[in-house]
Amino acid sequence: MAASEIPAKRVVLGVTAGISAYKAIEVCRRLVDAGVHVAPVLTPDAMRFVGAATFSALGSEPAQSSLFEGSSPIPHTALGQADDLVVVAPATADFLARYAAGMANDLLTATLLATRAPVVVCPAMHTEMWEHPSVRENLATLVRRVVAVVPPGEGPLAAGDVGVGRLAGPADIVAVVLGMLGSSGDLAGRRVVVSAGGTREPLDPVRHLSNRSSGKQGHALASAALRRGAEVTLVTTVSTPMPAHPRLSVVRVDTAAEMEAAMGIESEKADVIVMAAAVADFRPVKVANRKLTKDDGIPDIVLEQTPDILRALVARRRPGQVIVGFAAETDEPLRRARAKRASKGVDLMVVNDVSAPGVGFDHDTNAVTIIAQDAEHEVPLSAKEAVADAVLDEVVELLGRDQGAPRARGEDS
Repeated sequence: MAASEIPAKRVVLGVTAGISAYKAIEVCRRLVDAGVHVAPVLTPDAMRFVGAATFSALGSEPAQSSLFEGSSPIPHTALGQADDLVVVAPATADFLARYAAGMANDLLTATLLATRAPVVVCPAMHTEMWEHPSVRENLATLVRRVVAVVPPGEGPLAAGDVGVGRLAGPADIVAVVLGMLGSSGDLAGRRVVVSAGGTREPLDPVRHLSNRSSGKQGHALASAALRRGAEVTLVTTVSTPMPAHPRLSVVRVDTAAEMEAAMGIESEKADVIVMAAAVADFRPVKVANRKLTKDDGIPDIVLEQTPDILRALVARRRPGQVIVGFAAETDEPLRRARAKRASKGVDLMVVNDVSAPGVGFDHDTNAVTIIAQDAEHEVPLSAKEAVADAVLDEVVELLGRDQGAPRARGEDS
């Protein structure tokens, strides 16, 4: 689903007094380009860093900054009642404290108290401030109130410092906003379960067998499904959090057995299952209850196969449920993936050659072939977000094709 297909959504873009306020200009432009109606609201001190005229020119309506000087007698309720979402970028430590305390001492905080729409905050501040207990507690309060947080990144800060606290990139912020506006997308009303990351099979209390999967492709698939309006459950081994989202549930697992259990539960009500995780093929038969040391000699490790989660999901699939598998290969990837698709009975098998440059593990890019029963679609080296959308395009087509013609469980489709 192209971003421009999101119809007439209204977003209040709040800008607070941080040095990264200049990035909010790009956020504003990208949202407007995506077809979103943007109402800029700047705090008075934000205008020490950026000008209201810039946002008035780029936004969908003139920028506002005052509770008392505009044409409306109650601008905060007019904004709060009309918007579909409020995003604050950057969100300073001072703003987070005032918002968490329920204060309404400027137009932006008053608007936030007057709205029932979802809210996204994008913190930005120096590392010392970001790590301060009061900031963490204020964020925790907002998260409990189902405020979505786009966490800051690590990189150059003001005054030549480097550390955590850098405002998330405009593209990342816009992706979250568009995802939260995606209730009218082509997956609206659908339940999508995505697995991500590499499982870890313990050898002893400190060591495990695993693989190089970063989980980035699975997380990109979850984000894309949210952007297209789905209710998403992400079953992941990755500790890096995704931005909070009212339509996202995250289940953290480590081992293949834990992933099998979680996927079994979450798949019961799913319309779409995307098994993007790299599940370990083998695990130790016995796990040592203490750390193995060199003094113990070379351990004799006996392995057994882990459960075939994908095959089990297909065996108990509900009528009309679409199931997607992933295959990371190094030798004859297409031949092996075609055979896997047929033997496991999935609708789509997505295969990549992880020995190729820039593909798969540890990269932000991927190149895949999407294999269906009657067609194959090659996606050249692209950002993992683009690959995610290509996979979901195929899923949406299958969902439309299968309406009124449900498959039997385990049928090779």
